[in-house]
Amino acid sequence: MIREHNILIASVGGQGGITLSRIIARAAMKMGYRVIVGETLGMAQRGGPVQSHVRIGSQVYGPLIPEGRCHILIALEPVEALRAARYLSPESTILLNETVLPPITAILGEVPYPTLREVVEALNRIGCGVYHLNAEKLALEAGSKRCLNVVMLGAYMAYMEAERLNIITMEAAEEAVRESVPSRYLEANLRALKLGYEALMKSMSSSAY
Repeated sequence: MIREHNILIASVGGQGGITLSRIIARAAMKMGYRVIVGETLGMAQRGGPVQSHVRIGSQVYGPLIPEGRCHILIALEPVEALRAARYLSPESTILLNETVLPPITAILGEVPYPTLREVVEALNRIGCGVYHLNAEKLALEAGSKRCLNVVMLGAYMAYMEAERLNIITMEAAEEAVRESVPSRYLEANLRALKLGYEALMKSMSSSAY
């Protein structure tokens, strides 16, 4: 039995970060694990930051991950990974969607907004392993931009398999997706799961920035 496995999902409102946390939690429970989920919400309805904490294992007691004890950060937007930096350590791994969603102030040029390269370089200075993929492109390929979060689930599954940390099987993940998404989006989400898995496997075979 796993003592503690902490997953932090960093996103902005509308990207499906909360849904992703609940899919992962459901899949982990199917595997027989104890799971606690917690959320910290910004202005989620207006594209504000959303952090979802998924804690799996026999030795987790609170809903929020203690600072420095995140094992996997799944960032649906690059700058949100920086916002979550206090939860990271050199032992953390980051799965990063490359597509940036700058706020209106950055679009208007009123404030600077870091590039993907700058974000990855900052994360590398923490010592984290960083793997990135264009999840939005893959979601569109799967059939809907709304599948972005499940693309990232596929990436998580690939990383865990490659590291032989098979906490959740692909079968459990697929079942959780089937039980969590509207039927009209199901086939697209199952394609997204596969595409995310394949993309991360490919990314892991080459170096990050």
